This record gives sequence, structure tokens and C-alpha cells, in this order.
Amino acid sequence: MNCDRFAAIIRADPDLMHLLERLRRLDLPQWRLVAGCLYQTVWNTLTDRPRGAGIRDYDVIYFDADDLSWEAEDTVIRRVAVATNDCVGPVQVRNQARVHLWFADRFGCNYPQLRCAEESLRYYASIVHAVGVRLTTDDCLDVAAPFGLDDVFAMRIRPNYALDNAASHTDKAARAKATWPQVVVEPW
Repeated sequence: MNCDRFAAIIRADPDLMHLLERLRRLDLPQWRLVAGCLYQTVWNTLTDRPRGAGIRDYDVIYFDADDLSWEAEDTVIRRVAVATNDCVGPVQVRNQARVHLWFADRFGCNYPQLRCAEESLRYYASIVHAVGVRLTTDDCLDVAAPFGLDDVFAMRIRPNYALDNAASHTDKAARAKATWPQVVVEPW
């Protein structure tokens, strides 16, 4: 039931649907729109806030293990930027096949080498962050939520202990609480 409700909320946002249509045209391998722009869209609906309120960026993941160079990822980033220049933004793009190469330097803990893009959702700092969607060629919304959608609709931010990423959980939870005071935060 939550999946149908989630999909209906995403479909009701013309900006998100326009972005999803543009991303679909790019046909990136295993692509998904993920995290904040999705659960925050639900929170805006639940709290009667305007579309886009509190959303800082739109995260896109994909998976290309054939070329793990920064240059290859940068080419995709630029390609997405051109294709989405008339969409909401900014759009942030990351190849999940290469996250293990830079994550420790940025966040201070090791990150496993992944086998697919969707696997990355299991390592997000908070359970509520672990949601992704893709628009299929037959206009269905393919939703990935490895921990379910209960936290999204409960407006609850719980830690995901898959990685030692307390700082990210704490920082993002504080930002969310400032925008959506109804959010319930479980500390790390």
C-alpha cells in the first residue's frame, strides 16, 4: 500500500516526472533518482508544503563497472547536465561502481565495492534515505526501497548501521528537522 501511495505522490509532482522522463531518455545503466528529493517530496505532501520545499538537489545514481575513471563519470555528469538543463535541480550524478574509490577520503569510513547500483541504497546513512525510483519504458515507476517505506511516511529518520557514518546521519537529520519540524530523529 505504501508503495502505491509513494508512486502516486511522485507522479503528482510534474517537476519530478519531467526529470524522470529526461533521465529515462539517457538510458544510463541501472539508473535511479534517489534519496532526499523523493522522501522530501512525500514529506512536503504530508505537511502541505509547496512542491520542492527544502529540496537542495536531485541525486541520480547509475552503475558502470566498465570504466571506473573519474573522466568517464565526469562525461556522464556533463551529459546529464545538458539533458536536464530545463528540469529542477541541481542534479547530482554518481557512478555507484566507483564509490568505494573515494568514499573513505570524503566520509572517513570504508565503503564496499558494489555489484549493482541498487545495492548502494543499503549503505545510506539513514533508513529513510534508502529509496530510489526509475521511470520504465512503459511509464511505470520502478521503486526500490530495501528497508521499505514506513520511515518515509512516518517522517522518521533512523540510523543505518551498515557503515560507520554517524556524522552524515546526524548532519542530514538536523537539516531535515529544521525544515520539517514534524520529523522524528533517532540519534546514532
